[in-house]
Amino acid sequence: MTDQVLQAYRESIDNIDAALVFMLAERFKITQAVGRHKAQTGLPPADPNRETEQIARLRALAASANLDPEFSEKFLRFIIDEVIRHHQAAQQ
Repeated sequence: MTDQVLQAYRESIDNIDAALVFMLAERFKITQAVGRHKAQTGLPPADPNRETEQIARLRALAASANLDPEFSEKFLRFIIDEVIRHHQAAQQ
């Protein structure tokens, strides 16, 4: 016998996960274009000032959304590191 309340929660989680995947895909399409632009114009693959600003902004957003700012920073850092890796590859 299935728990219908649990099933409804899981369906919502599945929908949110799908939305996250599509949002990340869209974000990476844009960051890949940024990487190509940086490679073409000789800009460095990483921008530490931008990263610091973004992390501070996301930490504040997380706090206002009652999400652990530490978690949001770890999540964003993971994404930033992957983007930088792509930008470095675009320059080779």
